[in-house]
Amino acid sequence: MSAVASCVKMELVSERPERKSIGLEWGVVRLVEHRREWADYYLAESERIRMCAAELIIDVQHVGSTAVPGMVAKPILDIAIAAPDKARIEMVVGRLAADGYVDRGDQGASGGHLLVREIGPNVRTCHIHIVEVNDPQWRNYIAFRDILRHEPAVRSAYEALKKDLAARFPEDRESYTAGKDAFVRDVLREHGEKLP
Repeated sequence: MSAVASCVKMELVSERPERKSIGLEWGVVRLVEHRREWADYYLAESERIRMCAAELIIDVQHVGSTAVPGMVAKPILDIAIAAPDKARIEMVVGRLAADGYVDRGDQGASGGHLLVREIGPNVRTCHIHIVEVNDPQWRNYIAFRDILRHEPAVRSAYEALKKDLAARFPEDRESYTAGKDAFVRDVLREHGEKLP
């Protein structure tokens, strides 16, 4: 069975029509309390990704605020994929796009190659970030998630910042995201991480 055929089969097995706690319109900023089922959604998505491209990737990780128990988050999963090189990134993009993920292009140091999963027109459930395993972005995705999971003071400060930005930019996700950048970079720098 081809990788694409495997992906289609996976779609039939794992699709959940009741995805009420996941999904957000493009451009909108809405934070919700953490939901335990986000971990289950991640497991289903990571299985789907592995069915499509397992031999092309090194690792798949749930990152971002939905991966941090107890933290408010936009109800969109962030998933990071590590690939060994640019050629394999392009192959993974092709496979995932053939399986229904929307290719949003190479975002460079602002998120790697981005694909999104939608449950309706411009209603996103997943942001898939594909980067080379040696790119500092890969380590930073995981490091920042782990810092938030294990350091309550950092988590509280980040959550307060997110709430403030969401109140200021409810319909401007670019400004919301840009407003978090300095905080994230400062935390990573303080923890000895290399920045892109």
